Amino acid sequence: MALTGRTALIAALGALVVGLLLPSWAGIGAVGLPLLLAVLTDLVLAAPVRALRFERGGATTVRLGDPVDVELSVTNPSRRPLRARLRDAWAPSAWAPGTAVPGSRHTLTVPAGERRRLTTSLAPTRRGDHHAHRVTVRSLGPLGLAARQGSHQVPWTVRALPPFTSRKHLPSRLARLRELDGRTSLLSRGQGTEFDSLREYLPGDDVRSIDWRASARRNTVAVRTWRPERDRHVLIVLDTGRTSAGRVGDAPRLDAALDAALLLAALATKAGDRVDLLAHDLHARRTVLGRSASEVLPAFTNAMATLEPALVQTDLRALTSATLRLAPHRSLIVLLTGLDADPIEEGLLPQLPLLTKRHEVVLASVADPRLDELAATRGTVQDIYGAAAAEQTRADRTRTAARLTRRGITVLDAPPAALPPALADTYLALKAAGRL
Repeated sequence: MALTGRTALIAALGALVVGLLLPSWAGIGAVGLPLLLAVLTDLVLAAPVRALRFERGGATTVRLGDPVDVELSVTNPSRRPLRARLRDAWAPSAWAPGTAVPGSRHTLTVPAGERRRLTTSLAPTRRGDHHAHRVTVRSLGPLGLAARQGSHQVPWTVRALPPFTSRKHLPSRLARLRELDGRTSLLSRGQGTEFDSLREYLPGDDVRSIDWRASARRNTVAVRTWRPERDRHVLIVLDTGRTSAGRVGDAPRLDAALDAALLLAALATKAGDRVDLLAHDLHARRTVLGRSASEVLPAFTNAMATLEPALVQTDLRALTSATLRLAPHRSLIVLLTGLDADPIEEGLLPQLPLLTKRHEVVLASVADPRLDELAATRGTVQDIYGAAAAEQTRADRTRTAARLTRRGITVLDAPPAALPPALADTYLALKAAGRL
């Protein structure tokens, strides 16, 4: 049961009447009993809450930062009309800042035996699954003095997928891929690329591409065109250990790594390569294997949606073993991890010969642009100490990257916004050079 503000106002006015005009038990009874009877009447005539039936519908997935509508159907099977205020409760992270209270409250009227549909607009602020909590209904009586109140569990889940902000770089990289693939006037020939077709010689073509036998048969000069090798295996390995939990700007490093992985997966599938995913810290957290080109990106985003950093040191030996097990043949291994000196030197360097012996390895790390800002600041003594620490950190990362490069690994160290296109460009460069 719940009393409304109207009841409180009437009670306050009644108290004034009793205090000023009828200061006795008789006055209290004369004012209080009618109000009590009116409240009881309101409760009796209010539509029952427990008998209400609820159904949900609408979207179940949304990209982080986009709005999404969830529908709630309310059926009133009783013989009394329902005049109600309803609260559709969700986790705080399911709402845009400042919209939780107005967005979750609804006022509705449902005649006896009918159904009404409500729409709740959400805008998740973090990745993962957002679950609906209780639906609380306050059924008002005809006088508006009292209400029946109850809650129902109406389950529903909206999964917030990674935002994939780097998709804006995809058209330009696909254009470059078409150039490599020989589908524009700019053709390329790289070591280890596959023969595609013959065409007539055009001024500016490399004379080394002329096929003299075909030219003799055609009575015209023919040149060979080449395309990058297809159906190669790309394994993206995400380090979800404690280094991925470090925040760069407003988001953890893992979010930038996910964005880079999505851009690479989209580009590689367009290039005709097979792309798999492994997320690992102490053990494998997520794997996406053997998906067709049309299924890769949805499967990746769905697997990444609920992926969170673990505050543990990644077992790089176990990670290497899992990588070799998922890539038994020559592949491109893209390892998205940190460039911290100690984990790399103690964990990864001893395992590198196992990876580089058979595979092409790219290590991509999210750099903190705040280091450049700190290193350039010289105003106070505190700023100088901060600049020294930033310079030391940058020197350590540079030294670690140089050691990895000497072992045959391609190393990328870029800020969150620059890492996805840099990784895509590296993939295209390897493709053009026939190193996949």
